[in-house]
Amino acid sequence: MLLGAHVSCSGGIHTAIDRVESFGGDAVQLFTQSPRTWRATNHDPANFERFRQRRDEAGIGGVLCHALYLVNLASPNGEFYEKSLEAMRNTIRVACAIGADGVAFHVGSHLGAGLEAGLERAVPALEELLELCSERTWLLVENSAGAGGTIGRSVAELATVLDRLGRHPRLGICLDSCHLFVSGCDVTDPDTLTRTLEDLDARIGLDRLRALHVNDAAAPLGSNRDRHANIGEGLLGEKLGVFLGHPDLQGLPAVLEVPGRDGKGADADEVRKLKELHARWA
Repeated sequence: MLLGAHVSCSGGIHTAIDRVESFGGDAVQLFTQSPRTWRATNHDPANFERFRQRRDEAGIGGVLCHALYLVNLASPNGEFYEKSLEAMRNTIRVACAIGADGVAFHVGSHLGAGLEAGLERAVPALEELLELCSERTWLLVENSAGAGGTIGRSVAELATVLDRLGRHPRLGICLDSCHLFVSGCDVTDPDTLTRTLEDLDARIGLDRLRALHVNDAAAPLGSNRDRHANIGEGLLGEKLGVFLGHPDLQGLPAVLEVPGRDGKGADADEVRKLKELHARWA
């Protein structure tokens, strides 16, 4: 696995590489703009080149961008829908400019209208967005924790999204260990995880699984509550290693999205714990 973390890019987008290198990571994930506002960041184009250069220098094998959590491509609210679409356009353009391997995103919530109604809104948007992607930079649908009518709470729903988009050649998925757990898949049980991945292979194809989010869970199995915990401090504990060590998941970029010691995100200690856990189980 290419193990790393979601980091800040304060001070310029290229600084994300500096931070994850200082953590001892082999992969990185970042927001291309503030996650708390719709307003896009006006990046200096010179920093895109600097990012690519620093990635090569640091030997960072996997780079992911994460779309804003505000995004809801299934929203029936026209203004919110357009803001979501524009934010996604901007994230993909920046991701392509820095040579990222994928853009992880949540489709959003149908807000009680039902999956079909949500997909009627989301599919046209995603068709447009996929045309902005490159051969290198894919769009990666992330599984959701399952609360509030969110789309992608199961392998079956992820497969439905891909099918509606004609299994576009630049469309993949990203699996989050915490989201799987709280949506009812016990990733600490080897047989359960294997059955889930076999189902994913049959419905979607493991070749479309392009990235992992590795998070312990602070909420119970099947609770549909998206609460991440630091490595070894949640309900998965040592058995998060079942997920990390599964043979079908090796070789992928796997990044932490944890609160860290001070609530400011992953740090070198969390990356060290992640690597040690992987070494014990792989």
